[in-house]
Amino acid sequence: MEDLPSVEVTVSGPCLVAKVRGVMDYGTDLELRGRLTQVIDHAERAVVLDLANVSFCDSAGLNVLPGARREAERAAVVLVLACVPLALRRILEMTGVDQVLRVFDTVDAEAALSS
Repeated sequence: MEDLPSVEVTVSGPCLVAKVRGVMDYGTDLELRGRLTQVIDHAERAVVLDLANVSFCDSAGLNVLPGARREAERAAVVLVLACVPLALRRILEMTGVDQVLRVFDTVDAEAALSS
């Protein structure tokens, strides 16, 4: 059975924090895209994707992130990443995704969002 991703949403000031848990891969990318679209649709200003509990990410899972950024732009919402595991951070750097999505060490990205 796939380790289906879960997305738990909390509010932190003007941001929605979406904690993603599980696998981001070809078997879960459509479900994850749908969940992130729902989060973005409910955000007023910003979404912080907390990726600390992502256990695996392949290219299909990685492609969810720029897609979510495009959805956020259409909704006039800022989307940033936080707590990215080291292995995933390296993939973001190698693929250039870290150049189109801001990456923070903690979910307390509110201050950076105002800059």
